[in-house]
Amino acid sequence: MSSTLSAAETLRAALAGLLDGLPPTQAAQAVERLIANYRGTTPTDAPVLRDRSDVAAYAAYRMPATFEAVRAALGELREAAPGWVPATHTDIGGGTGAASWAVAEAWEDESTGQGPVPQTAVLDWAQPALALGQELARASGVPALRAARWERARISASISIEDTDLVTVSYVLKELTEGDRAAVVAEAARAARAVVIVEPGTPDGYARIIAARDQLIAAGMTVAAPCPHSSACPIVPGSDWCHFSARVSRSSLHRQVKGGSLPYEDEKFSYVAATRFPVTPATDRVTRKPQIRKGLVLLDLCSADETLSRTTVTKRQGPLYKAARDAEWGDPWPLPTD
Repeated sequence: MSSTLSAAETLRAALAGLLDGLPPTQAAQAVERLIANYRGTTPTDAPVLRDRSDVAAYAAYRMPATFEAVRAALGELREAAPGWVPATHTDIGGGTGAASWAVAEAWEDESTGQGPVPQTAVLDWAQPALALGQELARASGVPALRAARWERARISASISIEDTDLVTVSYVLKELTEGDRAAVVAEAARAARAVVIVEPGTPDGYARIIAARDQLIAAGMTVAAPCPHSSACPIVPGSDWCHFSARVSRSSLHRQVKGGSLPYEDEKFSYVAATRFPVTPATDRVTRKPQIRKGLVLLDLCSADETLSRTTVTKRQGPLYKAARDAEWGDPWPLPTD
């Protein structure tokens, strides 16, 4: 990315003129239909994104949130595997490429804005999405995005991908039948050294992540994040769900398309990152927003001993108390020190 602009800012700039010339009512109708599909049951016999207006509305409505959720998941993969850098990347069901934007940024040097340029292939069955994704990528000025391959492929049980370092599958499993989901995850596990899957932070999104997590482990992979272990999830099915939150800055375009006046929104998501190489997962993971009370902080944790617990950190604990006050939902615990 540019040393002066963050990936999120570059993406917003690339999206800025996207809806120019599209009648507001047409954009609003496309967004409403996409929201209905996103929240409901989507048929799998045709792509959700049908034409340019659909894709433009989708990009404005979903790309910033998908980018932030995937960026957060990739950040936790980096924490667990600090010495690993992917040279190749396949984005299954990547649509307009939000996950590929996150991958292009993830392994940059923060001080220079420069870094390795992974060779990315974006696979999707909606040609209008691929075309617009490529258009945005070319406008970005980001070498990894400009060099990406945009390939039409049916995301189903028949999918076959080349061996690659990293596979991302973001907000895709919901659109597939159960059999197609299992086949896509199996192919990702076969082909990749690391797999990152992101779904909406809802009970059913979490259920899909847990099913994918079980598959990845059965295929011989190790969970790098968010879980501190690769054993069974300690959450009792139906009692709760594991999800996290990413803050999304809203541009004026984003507010126009989605409605609302706040300059931000919080994207809730569930995810799993798994690898075929050694990793150092978090000792514990903060699974809820920390509750800060007078003189104490309550932390809900998932632990390496495969249990869920609540711990109380008091002011008497000095540096640990300060760290607890700084902790955020989704962080490893204790917080890493420099």
